[in-house]
Amino acid sequence: MSQPLPKNADARSKYSTVDKAADISIRNRSELVLACAQVLHTNGQSTHETVQAAERLGSELGLRVMVIPRWEALELRAHDSIDTQISFKPGSPTSVNMDRVASAMTTIENPDAGRLAIDAALENIKVIAHAPPASTWLFTLAAAAGAAAMAAIFGVRHLKAEVLIVLSAAAGAVLRRTLARYSANTLLQPFCAAVLAGMIGALAVRYNLSSSLRLVAVCPCMILVPGPHVLNGAMDLIAARINLGASRLVYAGLIILAISVGLLLGMGLLSVGLPVGEPGRVVSLWLDVIAAGVAVAAFSVFFSIPLRMLGWPVAIGMLAHALRWGSLKAGTGIATGALVACLSVGLILTPVARRWRMPFAAIGFASVVSMMPGLFLFRTASGLVQLTNNSNANFDLLRATIADAMSAITVILAMSFGVVAPKIIIDRFGGSATPRDRDSPVSLISAPSCALPATAMQCSGSSAGKSAVRNKQDSQSRLDNSGEPNSGIATGRRT
Repeated sequence: MSQPLPKNADARSKYSTVDKAADISIRNRSELVLACAQVLHTNGQSTHETVQAAERLGSELGLRVMVIPRWEALELRAHDSIDTQISFKPGSPTSVNMDRVASAMTTIENPDAGRLAIDAALENIKVIAHAPPASTWLFTLAAAAGAAAMAAIFGVRHLKAEVLIVLSAAAGAVLRRTLARYSANTLLQPFCAAVLAGMIGALAVRYNLSSSLRLVAVCPCMILVPGPHVLNGAMDLIAARINLGASRLVYAGLIILAISVGLLLGMGLLSVGLPVGEPGRVVSLWLDVIAAGVAVAAFSVFFSIPLRMLGWPVAIGMLAHALRWGSLKAGTGIATGALVACLSVGLILTPVARRWRMPFAAIGFASVVSMMPGLFLFRTASGLVQLTNNSNANFDLLRATIADAMSAITVILAMSFGVVAPKIIIDRFGGSATPRDRDSPVSLISAPSCALPATAMQCSGSSAGKSAVRNKQDSQSRLDNSGEPNSGIATGRRT
């Protein structure tokens, strides 16, 4: 027996067949779809891709589904020709683990996903949801390499300062992993790591091991900036998902605030401040490109990107930094340079992600997140503190603070538009069919079957067979509505 697909399904996949569909309740099928969507939603996948993947899996299971993502939970509304199911699962998108996202997407895109037993598929999703992040030693190594690469991009000049940056970032990474064992507070880890970096940076200033840029203090904090949350929030706002987009940006803002407060507190404990409006340093093209590749690889480890996908973000990230460097060399502003670089990333990686079935969030975020204006954000916070504490603050300090704030805002906006706009355009005009849909004329049809109209069942010529199926659905509906625990789930017959 087969079920009608959503109206927007591929015309070549007119009907979807699920083994023994009459014996699989809508509740179990909805639970599988919602479990997959939860893994994607809570581990950094973009909202658009999450909704599309859930709808595609629902179609393969003979359901029409609507996913409503919120900050604190996911709501799923599913229905077939008989029943309607409304389900909820808690979960906030505070984590970024692209290994889980890629595994869940592979499961959904697998042509045999719809034929798997529901229980087996749910167990598989549970295993994916609890896949561990990168090991502590690899995470620490990535933090040290990423901070050193960011220091090279911003023009560090002395080997002693570079060594201090590496040690500070590594110590911060170990501290973050240690705190994660005892507290689930997602703001505590970046705050404590920033305090440590600020104290080490202040000691470096005291012993003349750091320049006026304070890179020893700043660079270990720059790898803490939540770039994926900022970009995901911007994508949601562009798609008019106002509540979710605003929630993502508020969460990212809280993390940035925690980092800024920790950095300034750590430096302030030793009576050292972070200068505002310091001019940046120009580095050579080859150094900028190589350092960008190292930084992208480090961020890829932070996001737990599978190794098979690592080549794309590293290569595209190096290209993007080369374009940014060329734009700055031509006299454009930093926002224009970021826009040019991110447009190239979006134009190249969108078709790559579609062709090779890679989550765009995984390779896209890692390619550009090293351009996030963390330095300007920290300087803005420092300028605001100085303006608050100094009643005789001059106009130059106010102007420099405003300039740093506007630079940070324009760069974030330019990056968000540059990454998101090409993806939206290509998805809109290029269609959303997956390679599997294009290669297979009929999706998930393992045996000849007939349609299931809304008014009658035509697969069975026996009225007894039809009655048995209806009685089974009625029994399931009564069980769900009477005695079985069903937290957060509502079931009813569609009329």
